[in-house]
Amino acid sequence: MTAAFVLHRADGAPVSTAFRRGALGQKDPFARHREIAWEGPDAMAAGRVSFIGELDVASFPHIETIVVMEGSLTLEAAGKAPLVLGPGGGAVIGSGTAFRVRSESRTLFVFCAAACERPTRSGLVPLRADAEFKPSATLPAEVLLGPAPECRSDNVFTDDDAQYKAGTWDATPYHRIVRAHRVNEFMHLLAGGVRFAAPDGSVLSLGAGDALFVPHGAPIGWESSERVAKFYVTQTVQAPVERD
Repeated sequence: MTAAFVLHRADGAPVSTAFRRGALGQKDPFARHREIAWEGPDAMAAGRVSFIGELDVASFPHIETIVVMEGSLTLEAAGKAPLVLGPGGGAVIGSGTAFRVRSESRTLFVFCAAACERPTRSGLVPLRADAEFKPSATLPAEVLLGPAPECRSDNVFTDDDAQYKAGTWDATPYHRIVRAHRVNEFMHLLAGGVRFAAPDGSVLSLGAGDALFVPHGAPIGWESSERVAKFYVTQTVQAPVERD
């Protein structure tokens, strides 16, 4: 089996991922509503939230990227136009942000969050499917099983303290060997489909509207036969310090 954690399937099919009720610290405003699928040693977590109601947040205690799966969520910060997220809409909430969140009916969203002791960016930042793409690095030849893809990205949020980046990415079709994943990564597929391979030969197939999380070091391969676009969050994981 792949080491990816499936957070949501757009067709409503059940996922094999095990979720547990839990809060991301004592000041987590979504503590009562949060279900955690993965929580790692690098102060990052991923999962889902089912929310209805209204909350006023004086200072958001961590960084969190959310993508709405069902329902509608409104985020309001002083001096800014309300950010209304319907199904497939996403945003990043920077650590320290003051805002109001409300939903008039039950809303399901997936999340990828990280602790941040010294935040370098706050605010509400929308993710865009119609991103302002710029060419980005392709993959090294030694991991490819075919032609190199053409990749583009639009990174809209970076927090240096947490090594946290979020944005939109797309690529032409490619096939990659199973290898240890180089970062913690959240993905919400916007277009196309991907077959994620495991070392035992099993394959996890996901398509547009699906969401997953892949931890740093998880052995996983990639195969796509069409353009794939996704919202992403990545976190660079620092190598452990060796001690004498």
